[in-house]
Amino acid sequence: MNAVHAQPHLRLNHRKANPEAFRTMLALEKFIGGSGLDKSLVELLKTRVSQLNGCAYCVAAHAADLRALGDYEEQLLLLAVWRDSPVFTKRERAALELAECLVDIGERGVPDPVYEGARQYFGEAEYVDLVMVVNTINAWNRISISTGMYPGVKLE
Repeated sequence: MNAVHAQPHLRLNHRKANPEAFRTMLALEKFIGGSGLDKSLVELLKTRVSQLNGCAYCVAAHAADLRALGDYEEQLLLLAVWRDSPVFTKRERAALELAECLVDIGERGVPDPVYEGARQYFGEAEYVDLVMVVNTINAWNRISISTGMYPGVKLE
C-alpha cells in the first residue's frame, strides 16, 4: 500500500526571510567550489547525503548538477546501493563511506577504518574539505526540508 502524502508546499522563502543566513550558506558553497575537490565527487556526495536525509529538493538539484558535468547516469541510478555496485572508484567509495558516517555521526561516529580508508585517497586538507561538503549539504537539507522546499519550487 502506498502512503498518501500531502501536496508539497513552500512554507517560507528562506532567502527572503533571512538574507544574511542565505549569504552565509553561499559562502560555504564558495569555499567548497574552491577546495580543489573534483566537482563530480562533490555532487555525488551532495546527492547521496541528500538521499540519506530525505531531501527531495536537494536530491533533484544535485542529480541535475552531476548530470550537467557529464555522463553519470549509471552512478546516479546506483548511488543508493553504491556498496554493491562496481561503477564507483575506490576513491569515491572512501568518500561515500565517510559521508555516510558523518550523516549518522551520533550513532557510530567515524570509525578508524573509515577515517584511514578516506586518508588513503585524500590528504589532510582534502579530508577537511570532504567534511565541509557533508556539513554544508546537511545544513542545506535541513533548511530545505524545514521550509517546505520540493523539486521544481522556484525561489527569487
